[in-house]
Amino acid sequence: MADIRKQAGRERAGAEPEPRSVRVVIFALMVAILLAMLDNMIVAPAMPTIVGDLGGLEHLSWVVTAYTLATAASTPIWGKIGDMYGRKGAFLASIVIFLIGSALSGLAQDMGQLIGFRAVQGLGAGGLMVGVMAIIGELVPPRERGKYMGMMTGVMAVAMIGGPLVGGTLTDHLGWRWAFYINLPLGIVALFMVSAVLHLPKKRAEGRIDYLGAALLTVGITSFVLVTTWGGTEYAWGSAVIMELIGLGAASLVGFWFVQQKAAEPIMPFRIFRSLNFSLMSVVGFLTGFVMFGAMLFLPLYQQAVQGASATNSGLLLMPMLLGMMAVSLVVGRFTTATGKYKVFPIVGSVLMAVGLFLLAQMDTDTSRFTSGVYMAVLGAGMGCLMQITMLVAQNSVEMKDMGVASSTATLFRTLGSSFGVAIMGALFNNRVQDEMTERAGAAGGGVAKVTEHSAQLDAASLAKLPEAARDAYQHAVSAGTHVAFLLAAAMAVGALLAALFVKETPLRGAGPAEPAEPAEPAEHADEKPAGDAGGDSARGEREKTVAEAV
Repeated sequence: MADIRKQAGRERAGAEPEPRSVRVVIFALMVAILLAMLDNMIVAPAMPTIVGDLGGLEHLSWVVTAYTLATAASTPIWGKIGDMYGRKGAFLASIVIFLIGSALSGLAQDMGQLIGFRAVQGLGAGGLMVGVMAIIGELVPPRERGKYMGMMTGVMAVAMIGGPLVGGTLTDHLGWRWAFYINLPLGIVALFMVSAVLHLPKKRAEGRIDYLGAALLTVGITSFVLVTTWGGTEYAWGSAVIMELIGLGAASLVGFWFVQQKAAEPIMPFRIFRSLNFSLMSVVGFLTGFVMFGAMLFLPLYQQAVQGASATNSGLLLMPMLLGMMAVSLVVGRFTTATGKYKVFPIVGSVLMAVGLFLLAQMDTDTSRFTSGVYMAVLGAGMGCLMQITMLVAQNSVEMKDMGVASSTATLFRTLGSSFGVAIMGALFNNRVQDEMTERAGAAGGGVAKVTEHSAQLDAASLAKLPEAARDAYQHAVSAGTHVAFLLAAAMAVGALLAALFVKETPLRGAGPAEPAEPAEPAEHADEKPAGDAGGDSARGEREKTVAEAV
């Protein structure tokens, strides 16, 4: 506690802080991030074995969908609970729920149980990332926040690289249930460390959670996630089910908007969108999620079908992108902390993403692994510029009291972007593959395309069994499919660039050399002030008091 009080004093004096105790807390939070990020990466390789053991192939997609739905729907609610009742309690509760869901998933005896328990796991996961972001936002001044968020991107990259390898190894040697049980020791470590080292001021809001708003938002999010999940696969895009879901989702979100205007403690207070920076970062985050998860889906598919990589090796072949993302994110975080400047990174990152995706769209059946690796590195560098800067700017654009809902809203937009990206890029990919197969291989090609209509891929073993003509046709079809998917993603990256150009660079207060006082901003820009400046000295005093009382 004494160290933190000294640190707060140094910040007031404009000196460089020495956040030794904060680093202990950050380490505990990194373990929690690893817990959240590893889950899907580890479970994915185990899915074929799970189906072989439990059956229920027709319900396989729900193992992922239930988790995604629960995570997306609960994210805004976790953010509001943290704002009203304290972040530590909400964060610990989310870890406990996630661990309960993990243990029950490992004990599942049929596909129905597994789907239900994955939903429980998703409810906890919704609070993990939001809790980490909001706690860092409360503990660390915006000027210092960049380097810690760069560390988070590094943890994410490690999870993406190591997750499939760990999942495959556990499934092969210990059984698929350990893909869920592995969460337990990691979660217990995170639970113990957070309980022991994190001490935030307790809160007790007088108002009540807006349950009606939470229900309407949940229905709206669920409807649109189901549209993106089912559209073009389970049901045709123009089918009655999809149209009904769109209508239900739209009506729920309109109702949510009206409820939020009158609620005493709205789940998502729309005042945060009065900040132009926050709104722009929400758009950039949505488009970054659209691009990132689409690339994570189609790059391994291209590597396996066209370049002949195994499932394990295709994960390793993503390392140029993931290492580029990790390295650039760490550099961006350090630079932002040292200079307080950040506007250049969303612009440069969007440009690099657009260029990288355009290059990836040019890949064909003759593209070498080295060439595709260079293209992936360009894309990874672009994502490294954007991954955490979007959250930093979003948090810097709101007052401290809204840190939780700002973090959850930014996370929600990225999650929804990933859902829409995978669905829309997947629909374009599937249609292009079927058209190309029919054109190149006639009836035989059309038959292969029908096989891949729902899974969007053939594994290496299935591909090897095809006649040479059909295999060649399929490889050209996958190449053509990834071409249109990556062109769409490149267009989304251009959209992110247009949004980033309008970001207003407001100073990041906190550690670093003292900056001269700036003239007061015009009233029309008052809503764009960073959290550290909201309310002038009183807001800075609130943050410094929080830091002084923490740990």
